[in-house]
Amino acid sequence: MPLTETPDIEAAPRTRPRWWTELPLILLVYACYSAGRLLARGDVSGAVDHGLAILRVEKFLHINAEHPLNRLFTQHAWLGVPADFWYASLHYLVTPALLVWLFRSRTAHYRAARTWLMTSTFIGLIGFTLLPTCPPRLLAAGHGFVDTMAQYSSYGWWGGEASAPRGLGGMTNQYAAMPSLHVGWALWCGIILWRFGGTRLTKFLAVAYPLLTTIVVMGTANHYFLDAVAGVVVMGIGLLLTPLVTRLADRLWTRLAGAVRGFRGGGDPIVSGGCQTSAGERIPRQRESHVAPGAGAGEPAAAPSDAGDGAPAAAR
Repeated sequence: MPLTETPDIEAAPRTRPRWWTELPLILLVYACYSAGRLLARGDVSGAVDHGLAILRVEKFLHINAEHPLNRLFTQHAWLGVPADFWYASLHYLVTPALLVWLFRSRTAHYRAARTWLMTSTFIGLIGFTLLPTCPPRLLAAGHGFVDTMAQYSSYGWWGGEASAPRGLGGMTNQYAAMPSLHVGWALWCGIILWRFGGTRLTKFLAVAYPLLTTIVVMGTANHYFLDAVAGVVVMGIGLLLTPLVTRLADRLWTRLAGAVRGFRGGGDPIVSGGCQTSAGERIPRQRESHVAPGAGAGEPAAAPSDAGDGAPAAAR
């Protein structure tokens, strides 16, 4: 995917986003994502079969880079421990930090970028549900993988069974390997940094962050190479769907706002905009002058309300 052209994240929002609406929305999406991962565990035997099928395809294509990377991280703690910290932490830190930076400094691009990220996340959730996949670290030992998260668990806060904090491993779906949203979110961060960073350092980080994340997820035996490829594909589909999702959200918001106005009594006025009534009148133009019966042309009769309470009657 080219990093220099991202036309779908250029459109400015209709109004400036407000943090008190954005924060609950992002938390809601992430809660749905986490709950969906937990509920879509699938059956273990099917997940193992899917993982082995991916591994066979990679071996056939000679792209199974997981084995040499995993051996490297397992044999050298100075590589394995930082990689585990990278895997367990950075997607929780870098992605929200870039969202906040966009919100504060690149407001015109924030809404489209946020919608792209959320759309891709939901697509990834569909992948977890339809294709539960056993990661390399959970395959039988005969397949040659070592779980570095378990090997180096004494160095970090995570437990031996997952990258979650100790005691919370049972609350995660460990068979949500396909696609790799670690790689997908890192790619999103890289494109945002490349497009809106504006310095050589940010462009270097834009390339290094998704590339190193891909190496980390394979070296720690948490994902296959094809999981990483699927994460890139998911982000591409999300980018293509972003304009459609934005239009649908605008329509929904317009209808919701109209319903709220109607509920508050903001309907059409009974009297048209060109007619006005004053106190004591029931119909428009009640006070308009009119010709009295029997009066000559051009001789308007004064209405009692025009004459006033103490004014004499008109001469006959």
